[in-house]
Amino acid sequence: MGGSYLTDPVVFLIQTLFGLYILAVLLRFLLQLVRADFYNPISQFLVKVTNPPLKIFRRIIPGVGGIDLSSLILAWLLKAIELFLIISLAGTGINLIAPFIWAIPELVELFINIYLFGILIQVILSWVNPGSYNPATALLYSLTGPLMRPAQKILPPMGGIDLSPMLVMIGLILLKMLLLPPLRQITSSPFL
Repeated sequence: MGGSYLTDPVVFLIQTLFGLYILAVLLRFLLQLVRADFYNPISQFLVKVTNPPLKIFRRIIPGVGGIDLSSLILAWLLKAIELFLIISLAGTGINLIAPFIWAIPELVELFINIYLFGILIQVILSWVNPGSYNPATALLYSLTGPLMRPAQKILPPMGGIDLSPMLVMIGLILLKMLLLPPLRQITSSPFL
């Protein structure tokens, strides 16, 4: 009982700090992938925050076909370290390879969640402050555009109401439901 008193706050700190940095790395990867505005202040912030480790990783891991593999590998390593630290704090013995395998479904879930929350925020902003420009909105549209454009062709706006975000969000939630359980089972992840 005494161990969990300090363990829970430490686990929370590990998850928060690693989670925020992994999110920054993945956002940088995704924004590069969709060729978002590099000069956007949020893009500049992500570049400055993630550049120190990525400079090192890029010397070892080259990009392939315009895809920044070093960002993906950095996010994967950070997630594996986070999982290792959390499981170590729980006092259960694990082999050193397991967190690297368990990190894969966790990162897949984070990718899907980035798009889910990005679309949700975009919808809320369109209700609260439609038609206005701010750097976050511009990046959200760049990020979600590759998913939203095909959905808008399938389900165009009707009577001034755009239901395509709902279509994409339903698809993303179904993807999570269909993809993550087998992926976690294959990797024997304890995070079911």
